Amino acid sequence: MKIVDVANFSTRRDVETGTETQRAAVLEILQAVKQEGDVAVRRFTEQFDRIQLTEMRVTEEEFKEALRNIAPEVRDAIREAAANIRDYHSRQIRQSWMTTRDSGTMLGQLIRPLQRVGLYVPGGTAAYPSSVLMNAIPAQVAGVEEIAMVTPPGKDGKVNPGVLVAAYEVGVNEIYKVGGAQAIAALTYGTETLKPVDKIVGPGNIYVALAKREVFGLVDIDMVAGPSEIVVLADSTANPAYVAADLLSQAEHDVMASAVLVTTCRELAQAVQQEVEAQVAVLPRKEIAQASIRDYGVICVVNSMEQGLDVVNRLAPEHLELMVEEPMAYVGQIKNAGAIFLGPYSSEPVGDYFAGTNHVLPTNGTARFSSPLNVDDFLKKSSLISYSRQDLLAHGQKIMSLARQEGLEAHARAIQIRLENERK
Repeated sequence: MKIVDVANFSTRRDVETGTETQRAAVLEILQAVKQEGDVAVRRFTEQFDRIQLTEMRVTEEEFKEALRNIAPEVRDAIREAAANIRDYHSRQIRQSWMTTRDSGTMLGQLIRPLQRVGLYVPGGTAAYPSSVLMNAIPAQVAGVEEIAMVTPPGKDGKVNPGVLVAAYEVGVNEIYKVGGAQAIAALTYGTETLKPVDKIVGPGNIYVALAKREVFGLVDIDMVAGPSEIVVLADSTANPAYVAADLLSQAEHDVMASAVLVTTCRELAQAVQQEVEAQVAVLPRKEIAQASIRDYGVICVVNSMEQGLDVVNRLAPEHLELMVEEPMAYVGQIKNAGAIFLGPYSSEPVGDYFAGTNHVLPTNGTARFSSPLNVDDFLKKSSLISYSRQDLLAHGQKIMSLARQEGLEAHARAIQIRLENERK
């Protein structure tokens, strides 16, 4: 892991957003599923996952099998994590509102949940029960009535037991053994088996990300997520072993994951560099972590905490850890970050799995303008307008002048006809 001075550190990161070949392949899949429905979904599942789907939807027996095969301590952990996540997101609930003026005009906002949401959970070579919890629970708290989950089958044609148990624990029972761009297409357009949805949430590979980008507008999406990333801002009080472990917790995700340490202490930088080399050597996913650290890992030495905070805000990281003596002293100066972890015991995996905060976070600098997945992502808002006669008479001429300024005479006359009638 290389050490650089701040003068030689770039906060710009170019992330591959898909080749023309990949985009063309995604468009072909979307069009085929739109036209052929289940036939195309089954064909692409056999082509990409090497699975012949006899039953696309997960059966009750498959749920029972998963419950038999999951370790009791894992199921207990899933239950407790789900309770923490539900408690945290329940505090985000907002209510419809209305205000009344003395003139009799009433204005307000009607807040309603989305009707049907599609949840994509990565699968195949890896399994992410936590993704089920993080995406399904905010939707349920918002009041979404229908959640359809899609996930790629494993080599045995089944869904990972942990994923199924997580879904069972939160009450998601409409699950389809389909992944990739074909799953996004099925959720968008609908097939003979799967009804279309209003919004698609959840992470996936480059083909899933490209498919979500293409269908946005026909359905809503949460975000187009890039590779995972972590930034640790540390001073001389930080434990180098802790810092190295947390950097590697993201590096093991993906060869394109980014792990960055920003520190005022060169001695800490050197100690973390040594710790990373030692710890990565014994990781089960060391090839992935080593590639990530080699290509996207860096330690940036800054001259002051103010300079470090500036670097952090320009990076706008997905995960930010403040491994400093007084982390709360700097929270107010953090402008851009998806999730902020304070102090030595708030390791990034605490938020990923258990604390209750959401781990679906903005990546690649998008924390400058976007937020973690939350209850509001599953709500839609309608404006309420009940204008009184008194206010129309008082402000009608102003409304007409604005309409005519924009060259929209019919707009102006819609007001004028009322004013003339009411003043008779």
